[in-house]
Amino acid sequence: MTVRVQTEDFDVGFEINQLRQARKDIGAVVSFIGLVRDLNDGDAVSQLTLEHYPVMTEKSLASIINQAKARWRITDALIVHRVGTLQPGDQIVLVLVSGAHRGEAFSACEFMMDYLKTEAPFWKKEVTPQGEHWVDAKLTDDDARGRWVK
Repeated sequence: MTVRVQTEDFDVGFEINQLRQARKDIGAVVSFIGLVRDLNDGDAVSQLTLEHYPVMTEKSLASIINQAKARWRITDALIVHRVGTLQPGDQIVLVLVSGAHRGEAFSACEFMMDYLKTEAPFWKKEVTPQGEHWVDAKLTDDDARGRWVK
C-alpha cells in the first residue's frame, strides 16, 4: 500500500505495472484518474493550485487505504496526489486498487475517492476571469461519502 503527494506528474502505465509486478494473485486492477477541468460551477478555470499540510496529508491518505483494506479483500492500493499549480487537462490524482476480483476492487477504489474528496486535507484555489478564489466543499461529495457509513 503506497501513498505519495508530489508536484510532478505521474505515469499511469508505469504505476499499474509497479502495482502488478511479480504478482500472480491479481485478477483485477481498477483505476481512477482525476483531471483539472477547464470549467467549474459555470466559470472558466485557467489554473488550479492545490495546497496541503505535509505529513498530515500522507497520514490521512494512508488511513483511507487502511479503511478500504479493512472493508474489502484487496491485494494492493496506491494513491498519488499532486500539489502545486496545475493547468486544465493536467492529472491531479491517481487511485489504483488491485484484488483477486473486480467487484471488491471497484468498491474499494470508489470508497477511497469518496473519502479522499472529503477527508484528505487539500485546499484548492482556482483562477477564473473573475479572479482567484478558494473552492468550497461540495454537498455532493459529502453525500457520496455518506453512503459508506455503516
